[in-house]
Amino acid sequence: MEQPIGVIDSGVGGLTVVHELMRQLPKEPLIYLGDTERCPYGPRTEEEVKQFTWEMVRFLLKKNIKMLVIACNTATAFTIKDLQEKLDIPVIGVIKPGARAAIKSTESNYIGIIGTEGTVRSEAYSYALWQIKSDIDLISLACPRFVPMVEKGILDGPEAKQIVETTLMPILEHKKMDTLILGCTHYPLLKDTIQEVVGKQITVISSSEETARETSTTLDIHQIANESDRMPLHQFYATGDLQIFIEITQKIFKDSNFEVLTIKHADLHNV
Repeated sequence: MEQPIGVIDSGVGGLTVVHELMRQLPKEPLIYLGDTERCPYGPRTEEEVKQFTWEMVRFLLKKNIKMLVIACNTATAFTIKDLQEKLDIPVIGVIKPGARAAIKSTESNYIGIIGTEGTVRSEAYSYALWQIKSDIDLISLACPRFVPMVEKGILDGPEAKQIVETTLMPILEHKKMDTLILGCTHYPLLKDTIQEVVGKQITVISSSEETARETSTTLDIHQIANESDRMPLHQFYATGDLQIFIEITQKIFKDSNFEVLTIKHADLHNV
């Protein structure tokens, strides 16, 4: 099926998932919608996150998507069950794939989780990890400064390192921790800085790779993979200012075949 896969996120972070989807599934056209105008979702109420997520989903359904990937941990935590029950297309999120990758990685049985306030408050990662391994030890930390930093394009350098060091100080006191889940898809854009701060002894887990694998498996199960040999054209939509969005997409994707478009979040109400 040549229909596109839809991907939604609160901003630019989900582009890390898109990058991995493009790498593992080069034939699949993707339509990405990043709600950059209303980002971040982490401090928002559950009701707001649900409303914004459904607005994005309805927009992508008009584009005739065959599958939905929720590339936002906060939106996954608050909406995935509802979306899976109400949509007649496959829906996957980023939390369970990230949890599986972390369980595979840890040797000390002690895992750290960093994310937005909403994701940490929901305890979605804790539940997902304990479902797989009930005796795992966990420590969670909300990092509210990370998403605004990424949305401004501050991905490395002295300012980024100083913010990361200050923010992660409480979690680094736990010496048994050998695995750290980046529980927000914005955070992989800071991965090099985070790895430098936490040290090589800690494995930093991004759910992007595992999410792409699950997407591939789901396409096969439902027999909806694209068999065409035509190079897909990807569409990237943002609800806010396009300048930084374009800069980040060009930095991540370089030679890929894509176009960047805008849709005002107010217009999503009318879809």
